[in-house]
Amino acid sequence: MSRPRVVVAGLGDSGLLTAIHLARADVDVIGISSKPGLVSGQELGLRLARPDAWARDYRIGFERFRRLDGVELVHDELTGLDVGARVVTTRHRTIGYDVLVVATGVSNGFWRHPRFQTEADVTEALGSAHDRLAASASVLVVGGGAAAVGSALQVATRWPEKSVSLAFPGERALPRHHPRAWGVARRRLAAAGVALLPGHRAELPPGSGADEITTGPVAWSTGQPASTADAVLWAVGRVRPNSGWLPADLLDEQGFVRVEPTLRMPGVPGGFAVGDVAATDALRTSARNRADRLVARNVVAHLQGRPLASYRGRERRWGSVLGPEADGLRVFAPSGHPFRFPAWSVDRVLQPWIVRRGIYGGVRRGR
Repeated sequence: MSRPRVVVAGLGDSGLLTAIHLARADVDVIGISSKPGLVSGQELGLRLARPDAWARDYRIGFERFRRLDGVELVHDELTGLDVGARVVTTRHRTIGYDVLVVATGVSNGFWRHPRFQTEADVTEALGSAHDRLAASASVLVVGGGAAAVGSALQVATRWPEKSVSLAFPGERALPRHHPRAWGVARRRLAAAGVALLPGHRAELPPGSGADEITTGPVAWSTGQPASTADAVLWAVGRVRPNSGWLPADLLDEQGFVRVEPTLRMPGVPGGFAVGDVAATDALRTSARNRADRLVARNVVAHLQGRPLASYRGRERRWGSVLGPEADGLRVFAPSGHPFRFPAWSVDRVLQPWIVRRGIYGGVRRGR
């Protein structure tokens, strides 16, 4: 008898881990990705300031993941879903499934998008953004979330001779983190020479999707004089779900995939969703909180006719905000308290043992 076929649509951070878990179950797994490997959405600042260091840990070819050896990988762009026929379509294939896991993530700025890319495309995108900042004497980062805060710090520490500013609309940045996290981040930014501009809400350039690095001036709807900069990095949180290939009735008002507490998609037999695209809670926290384990267990339970477990979201964001620094990597708890991995332990313990072996189950050396 043939084994059930599970299709994981999207192999970003959440989809990749889901496929890795399912590869150990008694199912056939097909993973679909518009990228040739993992191109993580994490640590934007490191990606911009030190792309080679970023690529070592956050750009990994799928062939290097040992637990994907039994997974069929499809490098293509998703175009549609037929719920009744249990079929997903890509530009070049039609693929049937018994269970579907939607993990296509979100688009955000120029660094996260669902477009098809080759290895050369990814390399060019990494290099062009870095080169643009490297050639700029002044950089203005617009936004108050972790991507903006981390980018401002990483750019300032990579190029201390540059004038770097961080503009955000509220009294403090990181509004979805515990206030303690901003207290720590503010001190680190000040030590790096980043000029903080609270209470600055930017007016986006006409027709801009905030998806490219631009040049000033930047106008403020909050009344301040326009700011100029050689490079303006927009990290304003204009998150858009990568759900255009799905039927509209499966989505909420913002286009995110509706899910039950078990991460099952209502109205889709055998359908689940996880990660940033899934409307799990107000902050859509299933990616950050490792719901990949839960959805994989629930897929197996669904196939075996057993009860499913429920996901519980978090009220605050947590995790890395600033990225790797000279003295190590700070990971913030939901309480806002930072735990610092010393610099030596990031390369010798955190990445090789906790991430590559513990989380991914083994990653082969790259060429």
